This record gives sequence, structure tokens and C-alpha cells, in this order.
Amino acid sequence: MSITKPAPQQQKGATLIEALVAVLIFSIGILAVVGMQALSVRVVTDAKYRADASFLANQALGRLWGDPTNLAVHAEADVDVAGLPNGKRTVAINGDRATVTIRWQQPGDAVHEFVAEAYINVNN
Repeated sequence: MSITKPAPQQQKGATLIEALVAVLIFSIGILAVVGMQALSVRVVTDAKYRADASFLANQALGRLWGDPTNLAVHAEADVDVAGLPNGKRTVAINGDRATVTIRWQQPGDAVHEFVAEAYINVNN
């Protein structure tokens, strides 16, 4: 009694399907990397604007510390600020307390705000 094995059938197109699946997986990975790169650029830009706003607010407070007897002269509202998109600066004086508010807004984004407060000794 002899047992014969059936002849193996040839697989046609299996390698092509495997290659297409590999290209699909690779493409999804590349799209994820591009998305992460775009997100990181946006986050770094936001961080730069926050640092610039902090510098500008401290610069305004420095002007107040340099002239403590004339604090009211330095009060201002919604003055344009260079270096920030749609940047505005407000300096409010309340006795010996100064509040500097820097606002900016990138196109298509929410309004961001940085506030710095200081007490200025007017009795030198």
C-alpha cells in the first residue's frame, strides 16, 4: 500500500501581499514621525514666545525700578509689542504695586498671557 502525497500547490502573489503590508506599516511609522515633528515645532515655538514674554515683562519692570518716583508715568494699556505675534503689553500701577501683562496670539490659536507683578519701593 502506497500513500501518495498530493502535489503542493503554488502560492501566487503571497510575496507581493507581504511587501504591500510592509510598505503600509512603514508608511504609518513615517506619518507618525512627521506628526511628532510638527507637534514638537509648535511646542518649541510656544516655549520661545513664553520666554520672550517673560523677558519683555521683566524689562518693563526694570524701567519701573529705575524710576520709582514716577510710577504713574509708566502706566500703559495695550501697547504693541515687537517680537510676539499680535503682542500687547499693559502696565498697571496700583500704589507701589506694578502689574505687567503681556498677551500674544498666534494665527488660529488661543490668546496666551504672561503676568509679572512687583512691589516697587517708592520711599527711597
